[in-house]
Amino acid sequence: MVVTLRYTFDGHLLLTTEGLYFHQVDDGINVITKEPCPFQKNDRRWLLSRLTDVGARRYMLRTQALELFFADGHEIFLNFLSGQKERNRFYAKLRNSCKIPMIFSPKSLNPRVVFKKSKVTEQWIKRKISNFDYLMALNRMAGRTFNDISQYPVFPWILADYQSEKVDLSDSRSYRDLSKPVGALNPSRLAMLLERYQELESFGFPPEEKFLYGSHYSSPGLILHFLIRQEPFTSMAIDLQSGKFDCPDRLFFDLKESWKSCNTSSSDVKELIPEFFTMPEMLLNLNNFPFGKTQKGISVNDVDLPPWAKGSAHEFVRIHRLALESEYVSCNLQNWIDLVFGYKQRGLEAEKAWNIFHHLSYEGSVDLDKINDDIDRKAAESQIQNFGQTPSQLILKNPHPSRYGLEISWRPLIFNVSAMYL
Repeated sequence: MVVTLRYTFDGHLLLTTEGLYFHQVDDGINVITKEPCPFQKNDRRWLLSRLTDVGARRYMLRTQALELFFADGHEIFLNFLSGQKERNRFYAKLRNSCKIPMIFSPKSLNPRVVFKKSKVTEQWIKRKISNFDYLMALNRMAGRTFNDISQYPVFPWILADYQSEKVDLSDSRSYRDLSKPVGALNPSRLAMLLERYQELESFGFPPEEKFLYGSHYSSPGLILHFLIRQEPFTSMAIDLQSGKFDCPDRLFFDLKESWKSCNTSSSDVKELIPEFFTMPEMLLNLNNFPFGKTQKGISVNDVDLPPWAKGSAHEFVRIHRLALESEYVSCNLQNWIDLVFGYKQRGLEAEKAWNIFHHLSYEGSVDLDKINDDIDRKAAESQIQNFGQTPSQLILKNPHPSRYGLEISWRPLIFNVSAMYL
């Protein structure tokens, strides 16, 4: 199966020493509506000489997929319906039997092994790569992809000031606390959620199925919420709402209100996506979509920005990216990494950090193939596909190392200039 952002396609895959061929056998399936969408059945071909990287992926929490990256920018997400063994056999053939001069992928498909053997953490610690590039690398190694709306890359909220005329990026008070998940940023809301969490056992929840947050920080609905002004996300959002836009009051139209909701609502713990640091167009209604008016009579058009953005989406993204690369974030980003990709993602450490989500968001929590009842299996599949999936855990036990300080990273090659003339 080929998985794309909006459709999945069943077919047959043929691997030769020179190329990869896919023969589509059925109509595409809309990932939102699950309805067939007739397409002309075209065979596809990719030259392996242009293959640069291969990454292990999950599909519906099953570790049975791969993503292939090519030098021309093409990407293919392949889900092997026969399971992990078929995927691993294909990957072994790809590495050992084909002429692939540019491939950089490690032999292992285990995300933790890939992470451990990569040098990207060392590069980040030594400030040889940016915070943005490091987060993208972690997302990729943890199985996040732009080809599956259920596993979209996740980035943190960085700033906490969306109302000042000027934001001071040297002031720690301008930033969100990166050591806590979004749901734990507001003490009063956290207290309410903890009370509910303790009561779940009395409602018959097994200890391993208790959750602090009923929603997730990344899900298809949240991605479409943020990217509703950009195709194909606009059409996907319409599909999600049965052929129309959602109620204007629920659309993404005010950044300050979005941040407020994440700090006050018991059901809103969303994080951000990479586009907040790279793509000002996501904040502009360049296609003039008719989003309607809110109950207060406000026309939903471009996203309302903080005063410090001076009404410019480009200025917002510029400052937001500077904030991501700031010294405060560089010194604290490892704490957020521990929550999302690291040792505080699951288990006792996650509980201590108030970082517990629905058990069906975690890899290995359920074996869908062993659920015999069709209704129960479809319910589990719907939960997994629509309500958030936690990334693969890259670090099991230890805290993520901190980044070097500027005084270490920028140490001069020669300390005693006068010694040069002795």
